[in-house]
Amino acid sequence: MLKKVGILANGGDVSGFNAVIRAIVKTAENHGIECYGIVDGYNGLLKKNFEILTTAANGEANGILPKGGSIIGSSTNANLFNYKIVNEDGSVQYRDMSDQAIQNIKDFGFDCIFTLGGDGTQKSARDFATKGVNIIGVPKTIDNDVACTEITFGYNTAVSVAMEALDRLHTTGATHHRIMVLEVMGRYAGWIALESAIAGGADIALIPEIPYDIKLVAEKIESRKRIGKNFSVVVVAEGAMPKGGTLTVMNQRDNGNGVDNTKLGGIGQVVAQQLQEMTGLEARNTTLGYMQRGGTPTAFDRVLSTKYGTKAMELALEGKFGVLTIIKNGKLDCISLEDVVGNNKQIGAVSGNTQESNLRKITMDDDLIKTARNIGINLGD
Repeated sequence: MLKKVGILANGGDVSGFNAVIRAIVKTAENHGIECYGIVDGYNGLLKKNFEILTTAANGEANGILPKGGSIIGSSTNANLFNYKIVNEDGSVQYRDMSDQAIQNIKDFGFDCIFTLGGDGTQKSARDFATKGVNIIGVPKTIDNDVACTEITFGYNTAVSVAMEALDRLHTTGATHHRIMVLEVMGRYAGWIALESAIAGGADIALIPEIPYDIKLVAEKIESRKRIGKNFSVVVVAEGAMPKGGTLTVMNQRDNGNGVDNTKLGGIGQVVAQQLQEMTGLEARNTTLGYMQRGGTPTAFDRVLSTKYGTKAMELALEGKFGVLTIIKNGKLDCISLEDVVGNNKQIGAVSGNTQESNLRKITMDDDLIKTARNIGINLGD
């Protein structure tokens, strides 16, 4: 019999966090279950930072459906199985703080924890489930790369923002006869780049799954020039790489062991400069950055987030823990967190985004790839 549950939002913010929170709370209230927000992601579990959530007139979860971000915060640097501790003398060490977090869960009386997040978040969720915590994951990321589900919440909003940016870049490119490059997020998967390129009428899309040949990209632009089209629009995922090349890294962060400390960025400017030199057309790069994450969610993401949230609470009521809510064949379902993490099995070793991680990437037989090629979008190969 469930009496009290906790909701945890973790990883980079997306539009849809609050819609999931609201759906869980409303469903729980219908069954007399108390909901608490675990503030600032996994950090909140360690610091016992819990806030009551209700949809009453003055409740924290009232009126949050259209709001971007997360009313309970989030964290991008909290791997509780390998937690960064800064000592009084300034020295740094890493400790496994998971047992303390589990004790906090027991002391507060949580019957289930909902983890809203991507690959790294669900890796830690799996690790907590292995240690006996009742966990249910909800797949979040604008990159759309969480394994085992067809779509993550937050992705549609990010694509829509990128599409609008492409619409605006088109007019400037056509007016000034320029190559307009748009760099979008997508570390290891090119879903945002490819789908926004199709929706926004781009001529070229460079994605992590297909190492590109810049000469073939330039040839596409030259072929457009020959038929009187003296501008081109290029979408580049931040994780795109040239053939035989490496990722373009902006800097290395120090957010602790077991989290992805590589900050990507700059590939759009590199591509723009190369294409300008090779084609003779002026090229300009726009890096969309955090514009993709913020703001109100689309209608699609509001509905998807609500579906995910209600399904997660239903699973808890059924006693199905250690699972991730997913969309499979267009319908709500669930799958074991063990399947989600794939070969990344060792507890606490890493929080995700490794070679062992079971990330969902674009395959070459995907309908998006076929569609892009059929309408003449150059993929750099």
